[in-house]
Amino acid sequence: MLVYPHIDPVALHLGPLQIHWYGIMYVIGFGVAWWLARRRAADLRSTWTPIDVDDLVFWMMLGVIVGGRIGYILFYGLGFWRLDPLYPFKIWQGGMSFHGALLGVLMALLLFGRKRKRHFLDLGDFAAALPGLGFMAGRIGNFINGELWGAPTTVPWGFLVQAGPGQLPAVRHASQLYEALLEGLLLFVVLWWFSAKPRARGAVGGLFLAWYGAVRIGVEFVREPDAQLGYLLGGWFTMGMLLSLPMLIGGLWLMLRARLNPQPSGNWIAGA
Repeated sequence: MLVYPHIDPVALHLGPLQIHWYGIMYVIGFGVAWWLARRRAADLRSTWTPIDVDDLVFWMMLGVIVGGRIGYILFYGLGFWRLDPLYPFKIWQGGMSFHGALLGVLMALLLFGRKRKRHFLDLGDFAAALPGLGFMAGRIGNFINGELWGAPTTVPWGFLVQAGPGQLPAVRHASQLYEALLEGLLLFVVLWWFSAKPRARGAVGGLFLAWYGAVRIGVEFVREPDAQLGYLLGGWFTMGMLLSLPMLIGGLWLMLRARLNPQPSGNWIAGA
């Protein structure tokens, strides 16, 4: 059994201004994604320019922030919104949804693609290799905040923690760290390697969706559901599973499509 160290979620106090570790993790995630995109664009076989990368990452940042907040309100926070009409704007109280952020990014890619005349699946393939390390940073931020704990467990690597107000201390799965490893670091390693050479259009994005969807569904079995929602069905089926299932199915379909009807990616110079 491990004991949770209770890290101060505020990294810096600058008078009335507080800089939280979670916010720093977002900055790290965006910065690393931009650096990786620039590095991939520097490949002589790439059709991407540095300016394209800068604009794409800006659009993706907007998609993450706006989509993540709206998604949390719609998927998890409708009860809070009914009690407080201003709740969606109180971002300092927390509340971001990965699946909402994904939808926001997909919308940003769609708009960016129309503006730059790039195929939507090409944009998805290029973007898919970028966020893994940012996901890892975000989940570490959840761990620092002492939120999103897993279910009680007897495994020796569980953490003794009080998961919420009024709850008794218990040994729980550190599901944030499981996700940091599986949905973050390993996702990045696999996608960065897989996307390092030309692949059929949709294959990289499909692998991203399938990997994340499968891992998230698996982790949900040991992750405690949001208190305001609980389990949706049968004492085991969660909102996270419901939202991840279309990712898994869509990712597998894209990979099968790329296999059966391969089309060249617009991210690489023809014949590269």
